[in-house]
Amino acid sequence: MRWQGQQLGVDDTAALPGMERMDGLVRSVTTPEFAGMTFHEVLCKSALNRVPGVSAMPFDWTVNPYRGCTHACSYCLSPDTLILRADGRHVPLSELRVGDEIIGTEQGPTYRHYARTTVLAKWATRKRAHRVTLADGTEIVASEDHRFLSNRGWKSVRGAMSGRERRPHLTLMNRLQGFGTGHRADSSGPGPDWKRGYLTGMIRGDGMVFHKSYDDGRRVRLVHRFRLALADREALDLTRAFLEEIDVPTMVRPFAVRPGRKPMTALHTARRDAVARVEEFITVPPDRSMDWLAGFLGGIFDAEGAHSGGIVRISNSNTELLDLTEQAMRAFRFDAVREPTRPNGVVYIRLRGGHAARDRFFSVARPAITRKLDLIGRAVKTSSDLRVISIDDLGHEIDMIDITTGTGDFIANGVVSHNCFARKTHEYLDLDYGADFDSQIVVKVNVAEVLRTELQRGSWSREPVMLGTNTDPYQRAEGRYRLMPEIIGALTENRTPFSILTKGTLLRRDLPLLTDAAREVKVSLAMSIAVFDDALQHSIEPGTPSAEARLETVRAATAAGFRVTVFLMPIMPHLTDSVAALDDALARIRAAGAARVVYGALHLRPGAKQWFLQWLEREHPHLVSSYRGLYPGVSVSAPKAYRTWLGKRMRPLLRMHRLDGWDEDDHPRGRPQPGLAARTPPVSSLGPLRSTGVPASVRPRVAPASEPTLF
Repeated sequence: MRWQGQQLGVDDTAALPGMERMDGLVRSVTTPEFAGMTFHEVLCKSALNRVPGVSAMPFDWTVNPYRGCTHACSYCLSPDTLILRADGRHVPLSELRVGDEIIGTEQGPTYRHYARTTVLAKWATRKRAHRVTLADGTEIVASEDHRFLSNRGWKSVRGAMSGRERRPHLTLMNRLQGFGTGHRADSSGPGPDWKRGYLTGMIRGDGMVFHKSYDDGRRVRLVHRFRLALADREALDLTRAFLEEIDVPTMVRPFAVRPGRKPMTALHTARRDAVARVEEFITVPPDRSMDWLAGFLGGIFDAEGAHSGGIVRISNSNTELLDLTEQAMRAFRFDAVREPTRPNGVVYIRLRGGHAARDRFFSVARPAITRKLDLIGRAVKTSSDLRVISIDDLGHEIDMIDITTGTGDFIANGVVSHNCFARKTHEYLDLDYGADFDSQIVVKVNVAEVLRTELQRGSWSREPVMLGTNTDPYQRAEGRYRLMPEIIGALTENRTPFSILTKGTLLRRDLPLLTDAAREVKVSLAMSIAVFDDALQHSIEPGTPSAEARLETVRAATAAGFRVTVFLMPIMPHLTDSVAALDDALARIRAAGAARVVYGALHLRPGAKQWFLQWLEREHPHLVSSYRGLYPGVSVSAPKAYRTWLGKRMRPLLRMHRLDGWDEDDHPRGRPQPGLAARTPPVSSLGPLRSTGVPASVRPRVAPASEPTLF
């Protein structure tokens, strides 16, 4: 759903800022029976959601009547924010497209390093603008929710130490991670002087211009030639284009090289006037403008430069070119040093100052050869002065842009920036990840009507539909809106099989309806129960039904004839993974009549991870270091060693309590593969799951939900 468009009569006293722009918003209301909650009633345009083909989810269709607990915070930046692409160049955020390759970061065993990632989603919003200024001159305009990586971890632009807005936030003198863009050059296109300087550096650095006479005994023949041979076509093509602008057409041919060397391509011309024109154009002018010097640095770097081990060097044996290179470096205040002459007579000029200096050099010189700009795998080191010196509320809203990336972050104006963590299958709401998570519920009031229309289309082939993948269909809002009976009716009337996964005890209300539906189509039920300790459950899932209440729902569904699967997930390291805790949980599940159990270790996606670690610091501070070791950096899954250990602990317990699926009459015959049944229930227990794997959408994730939600 788009959050911009028509307005159908919003109750301004209840709506959140930004909600009134939502497409199809009917009204935002509060009610005494749901104290502290606001329902945003919308008219949806579609009910059936197709899961993208590239998704790991083992089903094709979902229906989500609510958007209530989807961590919908928007992390937004100004459209002109410079984003570092995978080719080492910067591009305004507004110019990024889904599928573009950019630079993010990953946490390795010992350090965070730059990594290639892809833009998975991009969307526009409108937010109040805040400007963060760093000591090196870098400025970033962002929403107050946007987070940056500081020397003290991820921090939002604005926050508070207590109350509703409590969250880690930037303060003065926090140091951001990255290299900054405070001293970047003007990003306008190259002018005539820059082009002339580039050709001078390129051709004098690596080209050849010569005139020669041959006496064949009958007459003296004069030969004039220009040639430039390179392995990188980017620089060769740029040089050829610039030469054509000065009326020097060239031909292209393969250039012979020694065995084991990279193949090369050469530009060449033997026209006397063209060679003379090249000679004239690459003559060093007595008065050299800053543009000419910048272009010269770009040309000489493409011709004779290298970027190896994070160090930029330019080499040559020609004293005039070395002097020009040093002069250009000094003109732009680069810290460059001339190294001792090598035995072969070559001298290297080395740039100092870390990645900040390298990035500024590339911004000034604009070299054409992409491979020389590569950052992939290099450590994220901060040599620039990236201290926060001011955070200013600009006092007005501006159009902003959000993106989602594969690594969960990206480089914005030279600093490591968190992206929006919401799933690609969602549009994003103007709600924060804390209190709004469990208090601002979006309700698709016409979802059943729209679903009936979609199911009646001739193209609908009655594929299985899963409910409870993104948000829980039996969350507290269902008690008020009663959307599920009509959804169940629509699916049953159309003979469409479906499955329901929920934490909600409200499922018991619809058991008679579900029993009737099961006579017509395949209906499968699953209950999610993660925590069996009442105190821990109240702490981590305040407001959700207790484990015992959910087990009573399992009993009721079993009594109604359903074989219920229980999702014992997430299993949380050091909190719920002891033998005693697991044995007690499985005994209670078996006593409730469940047919089998699916289990999984804690899975922390960006956003959920931030909230969980905050909760852990508050409630179990002695476990923080252990969890950071298990889930370092951007890691979302427990390490393989832990998952293997958990499997060895769970399998005998599942067999002992007869919850591994082998009592089911539809289970495949034959000798069981060790641990397979414990991880993977047969299709009949989960209904319309098209593979034997645990659904990606219900991998364990944790949130401060006041309603039973999966995310």
